[in-house]
Amino acid sequence: MTVQILHDPSVQKVGGGRKKTVSFSSMPSEKKVSSAADCLAFMQGGCELKKIRPNSRVYCRFYTLDPDLSCLRWEPSKKDGDRARLDVSSIREVRTGKSTETFLHNGPLSEHLAEEAAFSIIHGDDYQSLDLVALSADVANIWVTGLRYLLGSKMRSEWLAAEFSLVDEDGYGIVSEDVAVATICKLCPGIKEAKVRLRFKEIQRSKEKLTSHVTREEFEEAYCELCTRPDVYFLMVQLSKDREYLDPQDLRLFLETEQGLSLATTEGCWELLKRYEPSAQGKERGLLGLDGFTCYLQSPECQLLDPEQLGVCQDMNMPLSHYYISTSYRSYLLDDQVHGRADLGGLIKALQAGCRCLELGVTDGPEGEPLLGVDFTIRSALEVVIKYGFLTSQYPLLLYLCHRCSPGQQRTMAQHLKKVFGSRLYTPEALPVSLGGRATTLPSPEQLKGRIVIVGKKLPPDHEGSDGEVSEEDEEIGGGGPLLRLHKELSDLVAIARTGSRSFYLPYWTLCSLGEGEAGRLTSESPEDLVMFTKRTLTRVRPSSVRLDSSNPNPQGYWKGGVQLVALNQQTPSAMLDLHRGRFTQNGGCGYVLRPAVMRDEVSYFSAHTQGCVPGVPPQTLRIKVISAHNLPKPQGSGAKGEVIDPYVVLELHGVPADCAEQRTRTAAQNQDDPLFDETFEFQVNMPELALLRFVVLDDDYIGDDFIGQYSVAFECLQPGYRNVPLLGLAGDPLLHTSLFVHVAITNRRGGGKAQRRGLSVRRVGRRGREYVTLRHTGIKVVDETFKSASAPLKEATDLREDSTTASFKEQCGLPTVAKLKQCIQTLATRLQSPEGTMGATMVLKDGYPCLEPLASLSEPTRKLLAAYETMIAAQKQLIENADGVQERIAQVQREGMDFHEDLSRLGEKEGLKGRKLNKAVESFTWNITVLKGQSDLLRGAKMDSLDALRQLALACEACGLTSSSSSSNSSSSNFSTAELHYSSHPLSGRRSSTHGNGRI
Repeated sequence: MTVQILHDPSVQKVGGGRKKTVSFSSMPSEKKVSSAADCLAFMQGGCELKKIRPNSRVYCRFYTLDPDLSCLRWEPSKKDGDRARLDVSSIREVRTGKSTETFLHNGPLSEHLAEEAAFSIIHGDDYQSLDLVALSADVANIWVTGLRYLLGSKMRSEWLAAEFSLVDEDGYGIVSEDVAVATICKLCPGIKEAKVRLRFKEIQRSKEKLTSHVTREEFEEAYCELCTRPDVYFLMVQLSKDREYLDPQDLRLFLETEQGLSLATTEGCWELLKRYEPSAQGKERGLLGLDGFTCYLQSPECQLLDPEQLGVCQDMNMPLSHYYISTSYRSYLLDDQVHGRADLGGLIKALQAGCRCLELGVTDGPEGEPLLGVDFTIRSALEVVIKYGFLTSQYPLLLYLCHRCSPGQQRTMAQHLKKVFGSRLYTPEALPVSLGGRATTLPSPEQLKGRIVIVGKKLPPDHEGSDGEVSEEDEEIGGGGPLLRLHKELSDLVAIARTGSRSFYLPYWTLCSLGEGEAGRLTSESPEDLVMFTKRTLTRVRPSSVRLDSSNPNPQGYWKGGVQLVALNQQTPSAMLDLHRGRFTQNGGCGYVLRPAVMRDEVSYFSAHTQGCVPGVPPQTLRIKVISAHNLPKPQGSGAKGEVIDPYVVLELHGVPADCAEQRTRTAAQNQDDPLFDETFEFQVNMPELALLRFVVLDDDYIGDDFIGQYSVAFECLQPGYRNVPLLGLAGDPLLHTSLFVHVAITNRRGGGKAQRRGLSVRRVGRRGREYVTLRHTGIKVVDETFKSASAPLKEATDLREDSTTASFKEQCGLPTVAKLKQCIQTLATRLQSPEGTMGATMVLKDGYPCLEPLASLSEPTRKLLAAYETMIAAQKQLIENADGVQERIAQVQREGMDFHEDLSRLGEKEGLKGRKLNKAVESFTWNITVLKGQSDLLRGAKMDSLDALRQLALACEACGLTSSSSSSNSSSSNFSTAELHYSSHPLSGRRSSTHGNGRI
């Protein structure tokens, strides 16, 4: 049987909804069934079905469906006509096959009944079963399809009737067109009023009506046609086995296997169902209908951005230099950078967007008052800063002062800073100097919470007098010369000194400000040095002075070089600003995002030009299916050639060079505002922590502007499963009810990928062609001898990780690698189930590991599948029990290597290494330390994944009926308990599921 779901007004004759096309190859031509309406018509005509009783008796009865679709009747019967009936409203479920107690316990009789022709109707509060067998499988399918359609459409119809009655004040069964339009717009947020009104006009014309009043039937017809999302309907039918609703078990399975919520509970599913199901009947019966399911998929719970990121979720106790910081550039200027007027609204907008570093360009003003630009006093700007500075984020606000003021007006500015900011102004109590004369480590965002930190030029600590000269090489403000006369009172308020040079040793905290050109040269010529420099020093990049139009450079080019503060013109909408929003939407939008570990560790190697995977960073494969788009507006300001748009979606991946990629969907020609795409794309991601994904929706049918909407998100913030992507406008403002509907799957990419062998110094060994990571030769004998001892544990670590993969078991189950383990166990349980419903194997705990023991003779394919399961468990056991020891051996080599760190240059010179060769030795040493730490982290992560896999497998076996009251002698209890599992005592066993989901609802 082939089932297709299509739009067809003919279905409205039997309760409203969509057309369900069912093709039966063996049906006689005069009984051809092509839709749900045909199924119901066939049932109303009636046919003979065999009724099976628990006492093994079989009764042939003629069953019909009442014309009003309210009940089933049968004859002949000893009961009177009112008793020989079954109300459709009492039906709980329609099951196919011989799955009820009546069939399973009827022995010889049941064996002679065709499985494909049998079905059962579960009804009443006590869930009684009416067990029936049709004359053929096709007839059974007609009854099953029709009854399931009635269960779903009746629930929807009753809900719509109730909503209609609320606005039918007179109770005459008609309302005005305006009321009907408003009601549908309320029930289906985002639908265009003109679209609804047009549909009612079409209905009126088709019926040649002289009035614009709308009946209940017309209201339901219009709603079902306009507000039914076919993509969601297809998904629901797939999840619910052709029903038009989901029960709590269906919903739980969906949350676990698709949405990554591995700890979803039935109770949580009931709560979710009650929250989103609009119909009273659905809430009472525990059923999530099409409209409730659509509402759930459009809710914040199903957004692409991980909800954990809506709050501060990163460690905020590290030095400021370990974070990317949201930075604006002259956001108070309107239009261009030369003739643009100043507007304090720009400062407000930047602060509301979460910027944590504001630049203020100050010049001398009249009457001794410094000016911001040429329009506002600096005091008025400071009052805006103190009013709006901590509404979006409580973490420190860096105020980047750039001025060409006389000493007198600098003194006035200092007084304003102290008076306006008061206790929020942060000034170090003493010089942050360590014993070596170098500045101490910067404080953390947590330590500076709620404080305003001044960044600017600073006089030397031993300076005497009220003012002095400092160099001004930044060219942040035009005019003046290379020297700036600085007043001491303002200098004393500066907590972080700004400089334009990377070669300095100052006894206080510093911020190095670089122009776009110089920073670009450094990221191209010395990427490793730049990353190393930013580990201790804040570095800022400003747009080039030739960008008079307030355009922006690509911030990703500097973020991958370790630059913490990439200053952007917030007043200029662009793709660059989209990426900036995508980066800083995470971590609660607080303006601080932790940089990757390879940019924070004291000894680590990372290059912005990496063409392969990074040591210790597991590469990922990202698969995105773009399913559909909804409520797309026409491009703003475009002169479109027609009334409809021809949209297409571009997917951009931004990151290290090896990750950058762009793909696009086909154009959905003349598909108006709700196009279907249903296209899948794959991206390889070597450095997930730096990667950003950007969706852009464009119009192929345009004159002028083709932009419809966009959304950017950090790769680490993606949620798996079916997700809605809320689109933003050109300026980053939300487009109300406008979204993409996508499916996301993320998997580890074993063995790296293209262009990785050289980057990771890998070599192929063995028949399986497994890649083993090797360490680099430094040329320093004592160091190389130490690193040599890591070869064996590194190889063991790779073998443990690679052998523990679940891919082979999934393949044996006939499932893709992105499938969840519960899906595998469901497949296995189906094969293990006998015709009588008993399981051919049971789960027992052996030394705390969930193993499956056969209980009966199994077919060869099933035995192979069971063997694949046992092989997988053995590999997980090997990893869990050996990972700690191997990891400690790797860590020991790392510690011994680090003992040489401080003395490395002297050891190299002793070996005769100088200049470039010595630098190469230091780079190789850093690389090796990074590899050792990375491989240790990978092994730790693999063990955590294995522990999580054990939990998933055990719970899946229990859910699928593969546990029994009798357990193995190796278990400590006669009944299954998760407390017995090996992973349960592990301190990491309660961590969130590795699938990026929230784990529990």
